[in-house]
Amino acid sequence: MKNPFENLDKILEHRTRLQIMSVLATTESYDFNSLKEILQTTDGNLATHLKALEKEKYIAIHKSFIDRKPNTRYKATEKGKTSLKKHFDALDELIKQQRK
Repeated sequence: MKNPFENLDKILEHRTRLQIMSVLATTESYDFNSLKEILQTTDGNLATHLKALEKEKYIAIHKSFIDRKPNTRYKATEKGKTSLKKHFDALDELIKQQRK
């Protein structure tokens, strides 16, 4: 019998990374402070998870200045959106198997 957990994405198993990707997959982009506010997390915690997602190329980063203040925006890449969908599909399949 196939392991029902093997299709889950290890990167998205952490709650904060899953939340980040869920937010970014449904919007054009989000800035750091808005993500921090919506996820109710600390600067360090958010930065750590964003770096992990960037390393996997699940998100793209755009840095700019707004009124001379630095602004960093994050956007889900196609790879990130595809991985999120596959992860949700795997969770759905796991739930279906448990109901049999």
